[in-house]
Amino acid sequence: MTSVVVIGGGISGLACAYELVGAAGSTDASLDVTVLDAGPLGGKLRSARLGDQMIDVGPDGFLARRPEATALVDELGAADQLEPVGASGAWVFARGRLRRLPDGLSLGVPTRLRDLRTADMVGMLGLRGAVRASVDLFAPRPARRTALPDRAIGPLVADKLGKRVVDVLVDPLVGGIHAGRVRNLSAAAVFPPLLTAAQQRGSLMRALRAAPADAAAQSGPLFLTLRDGLGALPGLLEVELRAHGVEVRTDAPALELHRGLPGARRWVVETAAGPVPCDAVVLATPPAPTVALLGGHDENAAVMLGTIDTASVATIALRFPTGDIELPDGGTGFLVPTGTSRGADSFLTTAVTFLDRKWPHLAKEGGVLLRVSVGRIDDVRFAELDDGALVAAVTDELSELLGTTGSPLDTLVARWPASFPQYHVNHLVRVEGIESAVQALGGIAVAGAAYRGVGIPACIASGRAAARHVRGWLADQS
Repeated sequence: MTSVVVIGGGISGLACAYELVGAAGSTDASLDVTVLDAGPLGGKLRSARLGDQMIDVGPDGFLARRPEATALVDELGAADQLEPVGASGAWVFARGRLRRLPDGLSLGVPTRLRDLRTADMVGMLGLRGAVRASVDLFAPRPARRTALPDRAIGPLVADKLGKRVVDVLVDPLVGGIHAGRVRNLSAAAVFPPLLTAAQQRGSLMRALRAAPADAAAQSGPLFLTLRDGLGALPGLLEVELRAHGVEVRTDAPALELHRGLPGARRWVVETAAGPVPCDAVVLATPPAPTVALLGGHDENAAVMLGTIDTASVATIALRFPTGDIELPDGGTGFLVPTGTSRGADSFLTTAVTFLDRKWPHLAKEGGVLLRVSVGRIDDVRFAELDDGALVAAVTDELSELLGTTGSPLDTLVARWPASFPQYHVNHLVRVEGIESAVQALGGIAVAGAAYRGVGIPACIASGRAAARHVRGWLADQS
């Protein structure tokens, strides 16, 4: 049989293996597929116990407006386990208190004058910042550059709407999603409608408001999760893969990748348990291990991959007694802009999720469940603290940010080193170069969050696309 090895058992690698064996309802047995993972399956999709309850310690939901995740869950027969988000809206901690974000923002960018006129928005931006942004509607600044294939999000927005909008709105939201800084993040890769809108004549706000709407986002919930947590999704996939004859090996890192001998299979993956010969390989691994595996085969691909930085973060789940906390009305959580001062230092906390309000099925009588996020590409202070000290630090910060009193009933710390790839300017050009170089090797494809999207739907799409490429390449060789 023709054999394929998928290196990496995160959602991208699992989706790739699923597609390789023919996906839902298939009896295709033309490929012998092996999945290798250095740890447990699932990558960042992981659940752990907080007290007597299992919760997600990685991503806790996915965008419903992209179809890939919901389609996969449906194919796995688990659509009845989908849970919709239970609230909407968010807050920002600015000038000493929580202030509500208007509903009309586009990834933190105002699109209407009324967005800038709310008391909370004026409180966030200051009167001068709000007026500076509103000028875009009446006397927009002309573009200072000709159209470019990519630009950094932060300077692009600051040029049109002012630096305060970037610091208080766009960087906490867009930068927070990527654990990066919008002064470096690629508009083409992260926020394509912004790049298109900014390169038109006239108002950025009007152009962004007029951008074609995603029809799927107009109805139904914006986010979904699984009743047992997204950490259950890798298990559902593993059951399906094993039913299709896929060999799944955990705690089995790929140590080396080299070409097979003439007349033998094209590639050999070295593991601690011995070599695994195969006809094709999919590298669904983060940038650093992918560089290590590819380095001896294409130096250009390895160099380009090596330029993709990664950020480390941590999440801290805390359950407080109901009487020790009072959440603001509405919303699923709040953001803390970078550099928000706290005495001589700044907050470690970058965001707080009201976890059992966001997902009502997690609610338990007598307690309130929060999740605190810490860490950015340029802020690894949390890494210097052990779990106990980190819990103490964020608990102390919550007393100032949210008015909590007392100590949490239960806590859970999850650390994610080098887990968020950074999409710097011209990222997509770099990705095209990597994909082209890798494909020229024959029988290799790459997949994962490092390339064309960090969200779960994007990673699923990446894995399935890599599988289709490999299948096509193998068909051409026969």
